[in-house]
Amino acid sequence: MLIAIRDLVMRLESGGRPLTILDGVTLDVDAGEVIAVTGPSGSGKSTLLGLIAGLDRPTSGSITVDGVPVTRLDEDALARFRRQTVGYVFQSYHLIPTLTAAENVAVPLELAGVGRAPGRVRDLLAEVGLADRAHHYPAQLSGGEQQRVALARAVALRPPVLLADEPTGNLDSATGAQIIDLLRALHREHRSTLVLVTHDPGLTEPADRVVSLRDGRIVGERRAASAPA
Repeated sequence: MLIAIRDLVMRLESGGRPLTILDGVTLDVDAGEVIAVTGPSGSGKSTLLGLIAGLDRPTSGSITVDGVPVTRLDEDALARFRRQTVGYVFQSYHLIPTLTAAENVAVPLELAGVGRAPGRVRDLLAEVGLADRAHHYPAQLSGGEQQRVALARAVALRPPVLLADEPTGNLDSATGAQIIDLLRALHREHRSTLVLVTHDPGLTEPADRVVSLRDGRIVGERRAASAPA
């Protein structure tokens, strides 16, 4: 398996009292698999994704990704892990407003010291259908175009794990469906493992498996209707 989550607990203080966000989550994800995590608002979906990426630390439990014990890493090791292993797509795009589309996509490549970055950036933007928008700034792009730039940036270093947190949440249904199709195409092209968080059951079709969260616990797990038997 590529991702192994064991007895994961996340508690925060709220109003002087402990608030349980995740309560004993255990989950395995195989290499190349597409997992959709669903559940109502506040069920712990985004928290789970952030913990897999090492963006936060759990109260207890463990996470191993591609053989790396994420929950044991110090901050420097976590930064290397995220750069080498994880591509992250946010609901709100998180593009740098003062950089063009091409410059946003180039950021992870430059941080990693990848040579011939301009050519790689051109290829990535072409892959998401934005070859002609390379020199536009985020404010000059539609929401769907901004998310396409974010997708190109997320896969720039060909990470083995792609995490997408409500990637269609700020988009209309037609544009959201296009983004989901593109996510799946990038997953196939880059041979990554995709974990997709969504509150919309209609967006689980591309998944191999659907995991349902409620009140911080896994309450259901099933193969998606489109998954091969």
